[in-house]
Amino acid sequence: MKLLALIFVFVAVYAKHEAYVGYKSYYVEPKTQVELKALGNLIQEFEVDVLYYPSVGREGLVLVKPQFQTAFTKTLEDIGISYRIHVEDVVKALEEDDKEIEEMERENMSRNGGVRMPYNNYQRLSVYDDYLDDIARRYPNVAKLVSPANSFEGRPIKYLKISTTNFEDTSKPIIFIEGGIHAREWIAPPTVTWAIKKLVEDVTEPDLLERFDWILMPISNPDGYEFSHRSSRFWRKTRSTHSAPFCVGVDGNRNYDFAWNTVGVSINPCADNYAGRQAFSEIETRVVRDIILENLSRMSLYITMHSFGSMILYPWGHDGSLSNNAFALQYVGVGMADAIFAKKLPHFPRYQVGNSVHVIGYRASGASEDWAHSVGVPLSYTYELPGLSNGLNGFNLNPRYIEQVCRETWEGIVVGARRSGDLFVPGP
Repeated sequence: MKLLALIFVFVAVYAKHEAYVGYKSYYVEPKTQVELKALGNLIQEFEVDVLYYPSVGREGLVLVKPQFQTAFTKTLEDIGISYRIHVEDVVKALEEDDKEIEEMERENMSRNGGVRMPYNNYQRLSVYDDYLDDIARRYPNVAKLVSPANSFEGRPIKYLKISTTNFEDTSKPIIFIEGGIHAREWIAPPTVTWAIKKLVEDVTEPDLLERFDWILMPISNPDGYEFSHRSSRFWRKTRSTHSAPFCVGVDGNRNYDFAWNTVGVSINPCADNYAGRQAFSEIETRVVRDIILENLSRMSLYITMHSFGSMILYPWGHDGSLSNNAFALQYVGVGMADAIFAKKLPHFPRYQVGNSVHVIGYRASGASEDWAHSVGVPLSYTYELPGLSNGLNGFNLNPRYIEQVCRETWEGIVVGARRSGDLFVPGP
């Protein structure tokens, strides 16, 4: 019986990662803007999956399918872009990541009598749902739970509205922060729940609750998030089957109605960057859209949490041009980055701030950050949170760094909120 159980566990783990048999991951380091732009083209040409965004002089991490590895590395050599192998056997590395997370979970269960701690390990969707429910139950005077719709597979999409005045004081700017639209980016949701904690449970900046109303959504893509834990670690998309039953999901951050389906996307429903059959085809992106439109007259700041890269990016991402509010975007972005820098660990890279095309080297349309800015949110950003460091042979940021990332990210949010309030005057 024990042998059969071991065989079953092995088969289950292997099946979870079998889609990545033969994949390799590479560090890539463009030295110039020309090389960065060329790398962006290669990412599209060879269907490269970017796990950690490179920038000029800073290594990134990419995942390459077996059929493209030879051509990809040869083209890098022809161009002169430095690269080196990160992982030869992706399946084995993913299995090691699983063991690390499972070991941490066992330690938590033993140490806390079955209570899982939220900031020293990666949590499943149910933990986030239970946390939002609990906050709304324990702090009814400031926190209201909202679940406006279910995901494609029927899971509730939840967020909290946090306010001392029940969102009735129209002089207060609104700040909206969401995470988890890209399913595999597990470090993003805890940064949003940490913001909830700092606004409701452990209040050290009371002015942020007095001056602002908050909308906080830890996981906007619950189906994809669960699938990335259960079945496919690098799953990025939603889980809808609008386009083809054999090609599941849409890249939620390519599904917004701004220059939709024009650049940096695929028309192939099986591709990771498939933009959908139409803008806002996904219920998950429509929920975010409706929150922004409903609160647009007072929304001063929108942040969407992603990983990895240690970057704060702003519009426009489809062509690299700057919006009329570029000075304020840069000013507030730098302020947030400086606040994070003051609290970061020595081996975490300093955040880079700028237009997304200029920083990451390639264009992409249909992103939430661009759409929100286009409809009138004055300050709209994508955070690429810190992640992997050189020498690590796995794909998760070690769970021991989760709380650190949450703490330093909160420092950036504090500055971003205050500066947005100083610059923004709510409309009529």
